[in-house]
Amino acid sequence: MMAKSSKQILRILSAAILVFLLIPGSVVQAQVDSSSHVNKKRLNTLIIGTSAAYVGTMIGLNEIWYSDFERQSFTFFNDNNEWKQMDKWGHFYSAFQLSNIGSRGLRWSGVQPTKADKIAALTSFLMISSIEVFDGFSSGYGASVGDLLANALGSGFYLGQQMLWKETRLHPKFSFHRTDYADLRPDVLGSSLIEQVIKDYNGQTYWVSVDADKFLHFPKWLNLGIGYGANGMVYATDEVNEANGYSAYRQYFLSLDFDVTAIKTNSKAVRTLLFFLNMIKIPGPTLEFSNGEVKAYAFYF
Repeated sequence: MMAKSSKQILRILSAAILVFLLIPGSVVQAQVDSSSHVNKKRLNTLIIGTSAAYVGTMIGLNEIWYSDFERQSFTFFNDNNEWKQMDKWGHFYSAFQLSNIGSRGLRWSGVQPTKADKIAALTSFLMISSIEVFDGFSSGYGASVGDLLANALGSGFYLGQQMLWKETRLHPKFSFHRTDYADLRPDVLGSSLIEQVIKDYNGQTYWVSVDADKFLHFPKWLNLGIGYGANGMVYATDEVNEANGYSAYRQYFLSLDFDVTAIKTNSKAVRTLLFFLNMIKIPGPTLEFSNGEVKAYAFYF
């Protein structure tokens, strides 16, 4: 007999999968039916591959985030004052990148660029927002309206640039370094490197890398990076951190960044690799502004 908690996990996962497969799938199919240029073989490959990756990701997230908590009736929870909003930046970043990847895949399948951008933005929002189903049924979290808003902003940030410039000029990026805080609460901040990359907000930095050459006379490969992070967070809120002797604070960064997609190559495989590599902030000279002080780093990651 399957345990009750396992049945709940399967029901939640099934609902999340249906949200992704049925709603965006019907939208994509409508575009296929209206266009003779769509390569249906490529499109089917894209849908199947994305679906498999999505299911695998949901199962992995269930193990990392939710396995230690009991299931509950679906509940909303206001977490907007937690972790200095670093989790919201994670939602924004993820929604943007999924929109970017989805649009590339749809264009590869022959979908017209404007339609591809819109479909990808909608699909990205639905995929990321399905995580709120897991949160809502987890006693350790609860679904968050703030997360849903961040998802919408991330997808909209991608779509808005395509509508305005027909290209991306402001690139969200991510960087991470390990911190000592994870050892203090490994159950919350992660006990392994993979868990810490996702859970330890102290080591995360979210960036917007500006294609300066699109606005100024600047080398094509050199960008300006504006970053946001936070440190000193062993607990979610300032009140609990202070009660336990920790002082959480925000960090702002100004850095040089590198646009690796500016590298010229005739290899499709290399171009694809550079496309994904460009989602990560490469270490470079950086200024940090925090606690009324300015710190300089030769390389910051």
